[in-house]
Amino acid sequence: MRSKHGKQEWVRKKPIGSVKQQVIAVHDLLERYVNNESDFDKEVESHIMQSFYDVKPVLDKCLTKVYAQEAGLYSERLGVAGRVDCVGEWNGIDSIIDYKTSKKLKKKEWIDSYFMQSTAYAIMWEERTGIPINQIVVVIAVDNEEPQIFIEKRENWTEKLIQTIAEYKSRKNI
Repeated sequence: MRSKHGKQEWVRKKPIGSVKQQVIAVHDLLERYVNNESDFDKEVESHIMQSFYDVKPVLDKCLTKVYAQEAGLYSERLGVAGRVDCVGEWNGIDSIIDYKTSKKLKKKEWIDSYFMQSTAYAIMWEERTGIPINQIVVVIAVDNEEPQIFIEKRENWTEKLIQTIAEYKSRKNI
């Protein structure tokens, strides 16, 4: 298993070819920037930097405080676990912030799974900390486009999330 630092070095040195590698590289760059790492942009390929520069003004304006990044979370109630991209204040409101990348613009109705994933993180965060998070923010870096920002309320997705988990567990006989 690679350490977080090892992953960063691997992402930086390996030519970015696959979509998965690009997603990891952009995500890693955003995380290092938000962490105020002085060398966050060293040895990063130009097309990855472009995705970052597209999103940077939005982060600078809207992400006003960070509570956690890449925090491992789990929910006994939901029976799921995951690693949240960012928990912080978005325009002054406590939020789950999820970073995504895309080659094309997304319609809101295409990204239900993103909203459910962020809702799961909000529920997990509250279970672990006792602090409710009611706003979810999906930030999508889109190739050759302005970033897309989708803001939703957790309560709009909780029932659908619970139903989706139940259906999955039923299909898998869990």
